[in-house]
Amino acid sequence: MTIESLAGSSGHLEGNNKKITYFSNSYVLGLTVVAGIGGLLFGYDTGVISGALLYIRDDFEEVNQSSFLQETIVSMAMVGAMIGAAVGGWINDSYGRKKATLLADVVFTLGSITMAVAPNPYILILGRLLVGLGIGVASVTAPVYIAEAAPSEIRGGLVSTNVLMITGGQFLSYLVNLAFTEVPGTWRWMLGVSALPAIIQFFLMLYLPESPRWLYMKKYKSEAIVVLSKIYNPYRLEEEIEQLAAALEEDRQRKNRVSYLDVFRSKELRLAFFAGAGIQAFQQFTGINTVMYYSPTIVQMAGFNSNQLALLLSLIVAFMNALGTILGIYLIDHFGRKKLALSSLFGVTLSLIILAMAFLLEPSSSANGVYGWIAVLGLALYISFFAPGMGPVPWTVNSEIYPEAYRGVCGGMSATVNWVSNLIVAQSFLSVAEAVGVGSTFLILAGVAIVAIVFVVVFLPETKGLTFEEVEQIWKEKASSSSDGRRVLGTGNEPLLRP
Repeated sequence: MTIESLAGSSGHLEGNNKKITYFSNSYVLGLTVVAGIGGLLFGYDTGVISGALLYIRDDFEEVNQSSFLQETIVSMAMVGAMIGAAVGGWINDSYGRKKATLLADVVFTLGSITMAVAPNPYILILGRLLVGLGIGVASVTAPVYIAEAAPSEIRGGLVSTNVLMITGGQFLSYLVNLAFTEVPGTWRWMLGVSALPAIIQFFLMLYLPESPRWLYMKKYKSEAIVVLSKIYNPYRLEEEIEQLAAALEEDRQRKNRVSYLDVFRSKELRLAFFAGAGIQAFQQFTGINTVMYYSPTIVQMAGFNSNQLALLLSLIVAFMNALGTILGIYLIDHFGRKKLALSSLFGVTLSLIILAMAFLLEPSSSANGVYGWIAVLGLALYISFFAPGMGPVPWTVNSEIYPEAYRGVCGGMSATVNWVSNLIVAQSFLSVAEAVGVGSTFLILAGVAIVAIVFVVVFLPETKGLTFEEVEQIWKEKASSSSDGRRVLGTGNEPLLRP
């Protein structure tokens, strides 16, 4: 069977001159949504535990009396996610994106059931660890699986759909928290119901193909072409296969087994990983999960002492986060990754300064006054600027900047950096706020955001619309110019090199 006959029989994508759009191919969009369920699990778990913990404390007196146990219940999922992300990259490269997703679903489901039936806090903590392992593997796998099935013109928007699922999961968790408040066994339902999306994804994934690029690089060429023929027209299909063949030949010449140490030995990989891991770290160190985890606390610190009002405003924050991500899906392939990250960070810096000033200038005797509303405005602006840019950009960039053979390993390592940074921020924010004040803490975050702007300008190339092979060429040129003593740092305007 020829490439032309395969592609012609698929009848899926564009004509020769038809522009590829987000909704062009229902097949690719379906792959994206199913893979994105992993993001939904990710977002739901990070949001649901804050509400569930209130009821866990009521059921287990030892938890109520121990802040250490409370912190462990919350943070054990992050610990599991770090481990899951670290090994998830290797699982992806060795066994494929599909098997990694199925494994993540099984582990997550086991964790959810374990939490729901936990007879004591220690079994609950074990369930949290299992859930975290599943989330960690999924956080690596979903962006890579989507990116490798996506045409380069809309790759950013499709990968950002996974981030939309994350923010949608967070919003859903707030609604679930409200829905189960009057149900017997409240927290068990809150935590146990998360098994349902994982089970649904497991069965849907059984009917979906492996990543075509992974199949081709593992020499399952005919299977890869069948999948690619459902994505591209005959002319584009030939071009994609030529690029894959060139990448496979280069991989064969390398003749080395993929190793974590290669990331630090190879200058090309080192430059790519530094950019990818750096943008992941700055996503967390500019304070997003501080805002998501502690938005009720921030609202109360601003002078709004009603729990109900604080929770309502937090629900609005989560909703804005999801809406902003929808905007990001459009902008990332039209505006570009680098420009979107920079505009996002400029807005985040301004928002953090507004938040800082609201707390620094508010008189100690003031409550619910103008400064409280300024703090809430700063919070809203922060989400409005962060969600379309620094929300999706780090995950999108890390799904496309690494060579095929190292995409899983490097993606897993950078996701681990994200989870470690997440844990550091979550564990330190309230302590730092108590030590130097809330206003000063937000000024520190604003300073970090300024450093992030410099980092993006200097180290992050623009990858909008580039094929994986063109992105790889950018790092080769940077490594070569570094060796020659020339300019290493990218401007985002590197020439496009078509094979």
